[in-house]
Amino acid sequence: MTSGPIIDARDVDYSLQIAGRPLHILRKVSLRVQPAEVVAIVGPSGSGKTSLLMLLAGLEKATGGTVNVNGSNLNAMNEDELARFRRHTLGIVFQSFHLIPSLTALDNVGLALEIAEPDLSMAAIREKAAAALAAVGLGDRLDHRPTALSGGEQQRVGLARATVANLPLLLADEPTGNLDQKTGAIVVNLMFDLARRNNTAVVLITHDPALAARADRVYTMTQGQFTETTSKIASVES
Repeated sequence: MTSGPIIDARDVDYSLQIAGRPLHILRKVSLRVQPAEVVAIVGPSGSGKTSLLMLLAGLEKATGGTVNVNGSNLNAMNEDELARFRRHTLGIVFQSFHLIPSLTALDNVGLALEIAEPDLSMAAIREKAAAALAAVGLGDRLDHRPTALSGGEQQRVGLARATVANLPLLLADEPTGNLDQKTGAIVVNLMFDLARRNNTAVVLITHDPALAARADRVYTMTQGQFTETTSKIASVES
């Protein structure tokens, strides 16, 4: 693990070829995120927010600039290297849960840990997965499959899955988008608490101003360009 910033993205461009013409999605975006720091990204649909998360996760490659995450230059990696990077570096919380319906909550979380730490014994995997579920208040739901869980409970399983391996980076794409306000607040509190406890950096996309306001820094994305709109860190240091 690097001793510097978890994310150091500089002058990132991202474009696609549509009907033979370039479609510019990100333009000269720069972002640095430190361990245990929470950064929120807001902006209208189609502004490039999710594309930036895809680049940070190594699921897409920048067409310009550099993307360094946890000391790794993602631009220089092949697909196998990027897969290993994801296993050992980041967890992702999705808006639409993406749990495996045939697996219990315990097995959904355990599978993520097995992928991240393949040398662990099955007993250790189950023990850690159970602890992760207990940490999000689901210690009594270990054997429940997704269809037997509420939306909020499913998202808490997703959060446990994303954090069970104590990885240095958590990416969250509209984590409360499919939840009511009260349930969303519970999930957010858990996410922030786990991140602080594990020294995990968090980058989250949200349309919720109240959620964004709780972050250390807030960026607004508009037509693929970044503006830092608030900074608690800056106000404390000034």
